[in-house]
Formats: sequence, structure tokens, C-alpha cells
Amino acid sequence: MSSETADRLVDALLDARQVELEMLDGLSDAQMLGERAHFLEPPIWEMGHVGWFQEYWILRHLDGAASLLPGSDAIYEAFHVPYKRRWEHAYPPRRATADYIAEVLSRSVARLDGRAPTAEDTYFYTLAAQHEDMHAENLAAIMQTRAFGGPPRSRIDPAWVAPAVDPAYGPHDVLVPGGTFMLGATPDEPFVFDNEKWAHPVEVKPFRIAATPVTNAEFHAFVDDGGYQRREVWARRGWDWRRRANVEHPLFWTCVDGRWCERRFGRIVTLEPWHPVVHVNWYEAEAYCRWAGRRLPTEAEWELAATFDPARGRKRRFPWGDDAPTPARANLDWRAGGTIDVRALPDGDSAVGCRQMIGNVWEWVEDTFAPYPGFVCDPYREYSEPYFGQKKVLRGGAWTTRTRLIRATWRNFFKRQRRNIFAGLRTVAKSE
Repeated sequence: MSSETADRLVDALLDARQVELEMLDGLSDAQMLGERAHFLEPPIWEMGHVGWFQEYWILRHLDGAASLLPGSDAIYEAFHVPYKRRWEHAYPPRRATADYIAEVLSRSVARLDGRAPTAEDTYFYTLAAQHEDMHAENLAAIMQTRAFGGPPRSRIDPAWVAPAVDPAYGPHDVLVPGGTFMLGATPDEPFVFDNEKWAHPVEVKPFRIAATPVTNAEFHAFVDDGGYQRREVWARRGWDWRRRANVEHPLFWTCVDGRWCERRFGRIVTLEPWHPVVHVNWYEAEAYCRWAGRRLPTEAEWELAATFDPARGRKRRFPWGDDAPTPARANLDWRAGGTIDVRALPDGDSAVGCRQMIGNVWEWVEDTFAPYPGFVCDPYREYSEPYFGQKKVLRGGAWTTRTRLIRATWRNFFKRQRRNIFAGLRTVAKSE
């Protein structure tokens, strides 16, 4: 491994930390703890956890060092500290927490000074940076739920303007040919999580999938048609959830002077009809599909539509090809400060004609999270295996997702009832 590799690993750690701190810097001490809520962590926990994770895998795992914060495992080890307990700790003061994670970062950077990283170094530094990227997105969901803060300042492009759209482009389906498809990542991918391993053959029948995610206007029609009150479009578990939660519309929608608006962090803005619907859970996505006479795609269908090039008979790394995402191809990295029009960014289309399958909004699929054949846990054993059979899968990333994190084989996963994540949906036509 070269010094160039070391620089890249260090830059990723520093960049991930800058984003996290920028978001936290805008919060008051009271907001850092906040009020207890189900499926949320206090931001003060988020702050300490990303430093703890980096220390655990880089300084403690690789070097056998003692923890810089004795007792931190009982506070920050996510798998063994459930959500409800994260509100009960006597946290170190904010300044002490900041000093702790800064010292961890400083020592992690210093480890690579003047030497080439090993393959093991590369793996765990990448793991730590991508873990922090994921938690920045989780922190955004917390702040959106709490109606404070906003995207990291340095990541929003001040010169950004809404990309041009073709007004003639409208909702439509594209035909995806079936056949044998290799679902999952291949070993030549620089870094993947264990749940993406490895590509294996699956048989997929031909299907028709929406070229774009479901828009606010389309979901608005479902709401206005009484979709949340129509028992026949809800499966039993979804209906039970809707009644218990007393849900009538997407989580952050609000009616102002007779028209629908939505809350984006602390601001109320007019609902954009051509933006994707966001902050709906799997039950809501399923009910919408039933109302529309459609269904959610399977994981295999989603990945096939996103990556397969029928003309060349090969799979692409991204919908548009093998090159990394650019602003012309995908709405990622917080750049736009929110979602964009689903008609935008034709340069990011897949070979079959699906648009925005990377970025803008995560997309629920039909499948329950499960291991691929021959699954073997990576060192971070708690990342995937404990959640198999319990959560639903999302694909594609959102505007809050980092470019270095996302790829077409990346599998996100959440409980069916989670609404505050940056999730929407894309639909598939039912077979005749």
C-alpha cells in the first residue's frame, strides 16, 4: 500500500468528522440531549459513538491499546446499548466528549504517518469513515425529527441551482428483460459490507418498473383519496400499525391554509409536486402500491433495473456505468440541501431507462433483510447478522448519503415502521 493510500484513508476520516461536527455545532446543549423518543438517540450519544467506534476498531483492535475513556463500552457500544438506554446515561460533558473523539482521531491519523497502510489498516480505516458517514445521515434524521439544525454548511453548494428538467418527461414504466442475474457485490469491489457478499445467480422474470420514484403529487392523490382510511389497501400488520399510530399522512406533511406543506428541519415549505415523497415507512409504501394497483420491486428486480446493461450483457457498478457519481448523475453529499425533481439528472439513467436509482431518496423494496448464500460475518459481527429476518431493505441512497459510501449493491435496512429516515419508493407493475 502506498502513501497515497494513507492520505486517502486519512482524508476520509477527517472529512467524515468535519460533517458530523458541523451538524452538532449548531445545536444547543439542551438539544444535544433532548427529550426521550423511540427510535432516536440523543445527539450527545451520536457524538461520542462515532469516536468510540473509531477507537474500538483502529486503536484498540489493530494496536491493542487501552480505551482513552474507561467505561465507554457501556455507553457507546450500539448493539448492547438499546435505544431506550441511550437516554439514561450520565454522559461526559460536551467539551469532554469533543476532546475524547478529537484525541481518537488525532491518534488514528498519526498511526499512518510515514508508513504505508496494510490491507488490514485499509479495511478498518474505511470501515470507520463509512460508519461515521452513516451516522451523519442518522444524525440528520434525528434533527429532522426534532425540527432543529440542518445540513452541514460546508457541503451545501452555494452556487447550486435546481437542475433543468424536460417538462415533457412524465411518469412511465420501463421494461426490464428477465433472465439469470448476478445479485450482490463482486470481490473486485474495493470495500463492501458482509451483507453484500457475494454475487450469486438469481432468476428474474421480465417486469415493468417505474422510471422514477413516486412523487409527492402521486402520493398526494393517495392521501386525498382516503388511502390512510381504506382498510382494503393495507395488509393486516400495516393496518394495525396505522391505527395504533393514528397516521393520516406522511410524517412531516402539514396542511397550511388548505394546502399541503412539509417540514424540512425547522422550516415549513410548500410541498414540491415533482419531488419524491420522503419519510414514508414500509407499511405506507406497501399501502400506496396496493392503492395504485402495483407492488414494490424485489431486491433482485431493483438491482437488475439499476445495473444491468442488456446491450452488453453485463452488470454495471452504477446505473450509468462504472465511474463514480458526479453532480450531473446523482443527488448525493448534501449538495442540494434536500431532494430534487425526479425528472432531473438524465445522465444518471440506468441502461434500461430508470432515473435516480442512486441518490435523492432511499427506496423501499419488498424483501426482508436476509443473508446471501454462503454468508460469513465480517469482523464487525453486529452490523448485519442480528437483523436478518427483522428488517426491510432499502436501496440506492438519498441526498444525505455520501458518494464514497454508496454503490448499487449497497443494502440499507430498517424496521417496517420507521418513518423519519430519508426513504421513499419506486413501484413495479403487477404481472398480468
